[in-house]
Amino acid sequence: MAIDRTPVLKRCRQLGIDPVVMGINKTSNREPRRRRRQESEYGMQLREKQKAKFIYGVLENQFHGYYEMAKKNPGITGDNLMSILETRLDNVIFRLGFARTRKEARQTVRHGHITVNGQRVDIPSYRVKSGDVIAVASKAKDLLPIKEALISSEHMAVPAWLEVDIEKLQGTVLQLPTRDQIDLEIDAQLIVELYSK
Repeated sequence: MAIDRTPVLKRCRQLGIDPVVMGINKTSNREPRRRRRQESEYGMQLREKQKAKFIYGVLENQFHGYYEMAKKNPGITGDNLMSILETRLDNVIFRLGFARTRKEARQTVRHGHITVNGQRVDIPSYRVKSGDVIAVASKAKDLLPIKEALISSEHMAVPAWLEVDIEKLQGTVLQLPTRDQIDLEIDAQLIVELYSK
């Protein structure tokens, strides 16, 4: 399995992402380098694709598969792509506040600490559906990373397409997210243009 080992703050600086989007509260003291020349159209498209891949922690082959899936679904391809990425189980765990970062959420799922509709799921790329109930497994409710995530996520707002019950450590997918409910500054149309060349 391939792993992206790039330092998070450095990559955020390269892509122009606020580290808070990644669930990290640190800031960098370095000034971003000024570009000498204007960025090309291809450069802008590539940057948007890299930004989406980095935020969701997806590598190229899987990301391209999501694009093909989004292209086949009815509707706007870019909006479909963002909805597919947003409904990954590891992202939903992060959005519910059961993990501080998406990487931590991926590890929590991989270790079998999450159930979907009462069944243990250990695949981070599992796509949730409307009406699914995602919960922390009973054996994992006392784990320190989950408790720390709940404390640090108190100031985070849960998206409108999700509902969370902190007492029971579970959340419900009310509906699949629409593009206006996804708060990330990613221009999905540029990604579609890049892949359709």
